[in-house]
Amino acid sequence: MAADLAEKTDRYERLLSEALDAASVAVPEGSPLADAAAEYREMAASYLDDGRHFREQGDLVNALASFSYGHGWLDAGARLGLFDVPDEGHLFTV
Repeated sequence: MAADLAEKTDRYERLLSEALDAASVAVPEGSPLADAAAEYREMAASYLDDGRHFREQGDLVNALASFSYGHGWLDAGARLGLFDVPDEGHLFTV
């Protein structure tokens, strides 16, 4: 089971990192929605950092949770139209 958890944690870290790279802000700069996009992106990046910290500490459960939550922030932002994201592929559910 530990190997499955380690593999899944690595996979979700890659997924979040790639999704952060692929998502670009889709709303006008200076608008309230741009502030929301910045907050969503900051939350995703913070969860990526947190997950990496947890993994370094050997806490794979919290690392996986952090990577998952971070991706949730990006996915929600994409569904709200805050981000332009790829329509095809494995990074987003839109």
